Amino acid sequence: MTLNKQDISEGGSAPEDRGESVALLEPLLIAIDSHFREPLNDLAIELAAKAAGFRQGLPPKLVPSLATLVRGMNCYYSNLIEGHDTHPVDIERALKNDFSDNPRKRNLQLEARAHIAIQEWIDNGGLEDQATKVDSLLEIHRKFCQLLPDDLLMVEDTKNGKPVRVVPGGLRKCDVQMGRHIPVSPGAIPRFLERFEGIYTGLGRAEMIIATAAAHHRLLWIHPFLDGNGRVTRLFSHAMLLQSLNSGGIWSIARVLARNEQQYKTLLANCDQPRLNDLDGRGNLSEAALAQFTRFFLNICLDQISFMEGLLQPERLKERILTWAGEQISMDKLPVKSGKLLEAVIYRGGELPRGESAEVLDVGSRQARRIVAALIKEEALVSESSRAPLRLNFSARLAGQWLPSLFPEQQET
Repeated sequence: MTLNKQDISEGGSAPEDRGESVALLEPLLIAIDSHFREPLNDLAIELAAKAAGFRQGLPPKLVPSLATLVRGMNCYYSNLIEGHDTHPVDIERALKNDFSDNPRKRNLQLEARAHIAIQEWIDNGGLEDQATKVDSLLEIHRKFCQLLPDDLLMVEDTKNGKPVRVVPGGLRKCDVQMGRHIPVSPGAIPRFLERFEGIYTGLGRAEMIIATAAAHHRLLWIHPFLDGNGRVTRLFSHAMLLQSLNSGGIWSIARVLARNEQQYKTLLANCDQPRLNDLDGRGNLSEAALAQFTRFFLNICLDQISFMEGLLQPERLKERILTWAGEQISMDKLPVKSGKLLEAVIYRGGELPRGESAEVLDVGSRQARRIVAALIKEEALVSESSRAPLRLNFSARLAGQWLPSLFPEQQET
């Protein structure tokens, strides 16, 4: 763990350290011999098998486009938990530098674009060390905040009401209160983060799967940053699952957390409670509450994989896409035979050499180019260049018909 002066504060006197013992954070893991452990082991085994089966069952060519859409979905639902409603269609516009004239909406679009950039960086292996390293946590916060507009980096000091600027990658240097929970003093944060890293880094795969929920809560309990703790924690949890399950970034816990927000926040708050009795573990905090949150967390991962599996069943997906194409053709928005080309791309596992389009359609090259251009314009297909293969494209604009219930339909504004 490396903490320099900029990480700790933005100048001035050293943050107050009230000498809290890191034992206050215990237990950080559900003990192997705990009576809470056996059902969690079963859930972890089931989750590992289900995640692997889902990833292996997808045509490899579909994964990049799906992961791009899921990043937008993850961002959308993570924003909702923060009280920021930026629809994935508006998020996609931001990725194309198409911003709202409304300053608030523009700021939220920039925030969404920052979130997606950091998740893409994580998905592409940007974290050189394990996600549980303190340097990784600081880097996630630093990279995210550096992409935010200045307005979103200003928060109000709860003691005097004065605006305070959030330092990208910097630990908080004042006290905060989250509901009934008062996190540790700012000067104690480095000690607690060191303990956090020491416990969660280097775990075996099965242990890491189970520990993701505990790490999720314990990081929020420490509350290391002045602002952005929830965002960093969800990105951090995404990174842990990416490492332990090789999830490929093709499913997201943020969707289920947002749709079960009250239960999520209630179970998190329960984990703040002290140990109840001798049957409630051996640490300062309740092991029973931590086990309950872990069960919830692992189950929502299973639910989300099942949900995505259902959406992406090949025959059902093909039926929805071809129904959409038929509707577009009937409204003269797509040329005749557009559906036939989409069906060929689906049949080939999500990708088709561009040069084969005329043969597949049984038309001349000029007509084939016209159909390809129309499908690219409608964002149904994507291609990196005029000679690159055609790939099926999962865009937010089409998701309502191709992948229903992934997120709400765009509201008119």
